[in-house]
Amino acid sequence: MRMTPPIESPSTFPVASLRLALASLGGMQPMNAIAGSTHAAAWVEPDGQISLVREDVGRHNALDKLAGAMRRQSLSTDAGLLLISSRASYEMVSKAAHAGMAVVAAVSAPTALAIDLAKAAGICLVGFARHDGFNVYSHPERLLGFEADNRIY
Repeated sequence: MRMTPPIESPSTFPVASLRLALASLGGMQPMNAIAGSTHAAAWVEPDGQISLVREDVGRHNALDKLAGAMRRQSLSTDAGLLLISSRASYEMVSKAAHAGMAVVAAVSAPTALAIDLAKAAGICLVGFARHDGFNVYSHPERLLGFEADNRIY
């Protein structure tokens, strides 16, 4: 496994904005609406607006497409959140770290290795992200307005 560069920026992200993005992600997945079998990777701005979404049948491909589109459009990863409609594997966390993304939220579970990598890289890793709650597995200080009813692991 390749070690990832640590996230040095003091990036944080509002919990309310995460909830807003979660509510709007489904409506921004036209391929999934038709086929029902694609994953999405989305870049969410601090105000909760999704600025870019990429879909693919492969979750890794969706993230690669997103990172490439962000680079082509010169979008910064200094402030914002990566939202993925899949589980968070160590590869997904590694890709986020290499792109400089400090907060990653997945709608499904993270793997144990992903959690370890996120802790080492300084990434706030959120799993089982839903509008009514989520689990935080690393660096909860990056979530502004984090509520006690959500679980930290």
